[in-house]
Amino acid sequence: MSEILAIYGSPRRKGNTTALLKNAVKGAQDAGARVEEIVLRDLKMSPCLEIYGCKKTGECAIRDDFDKIRDKMLACDGMMVASPIFFYAVSAHTKILMERCQSLWVKKYWIDKTPFGIKEHKHKGLFISVGATKGKKLFDGALLSMKYFFDVLDMELWKSLLYRGLDFEGDVLKHPEYLEEAYETGKVFVCALDG
Repeated sequence: MSEILAIYGSPRRKGNTTALLKNAVKGAQDAGARVEEIVLRDLKMSPCLEIYGCKKTGECAIRDDFDKIRDKMLACDGMMVASPIFFYAVSAHTKILMERCQSLWVKKYWIDKTPFGIKEHKHKGLFISVGATKGKKLFDGALLSMKYFFDVLDMELWKSLLYRGLDFEGDVLKHPEYLEEAYETGKVFVCALDG
C-alpha cells in the first residue's frame, strides 16, 4: 500500500487549493493508498536562519515542528503539495517548509557528496496550485521551486495541476471539472507510485 503525504500550504482552511487537494486525497484513498494530511498553518515552524548548524550531520539546528514533518517527507512514497500563488511564488507557509529543507540539501550534496546532475528519483510529487490572474508566467517560479524542492527529497515532479482565475474562497466550486480532475489525478498518482 502506497504511503502518501498531503501538505496543505494555503493560509485559508477552506480555500481553493484545499478543496482541490482534498479531492486528490480522496482519489488516492479510493485507489487504496494511505494518506496522511498536514496543514502547514497549524505548525510552528521558523524559516531557515542560514546558521549552517546542519553542516556536520545534515540535521537542522532549529528545534520546532519541522522535525515532525521531515521524517514523514523522507519516508513517504509520494507527496502532494497544494499552495496558492502569491506574487508568482508559493505561499509563505509552503516556502518556509521548502527553505527548512536546506538542511536536507546540505546532507545530500555536501555531506553525502551526491554528484550534481545525477537524478535517482525514487518517489513522486504532485503539485496543485491556483492563481487569481491569467498571467502567462503565473506558475513559472513556483514550478521551478517545486522541482528542486522535490529533488532534494529524491522525488520527481510527477505532475502539476494549475488553475488560473481563482481568487476568492469557493471560486473552484464553480468549476466541478477541476475538482474531478484533482480526484482522478489522485487515483492515477497511486497507480504511478505502485507502478
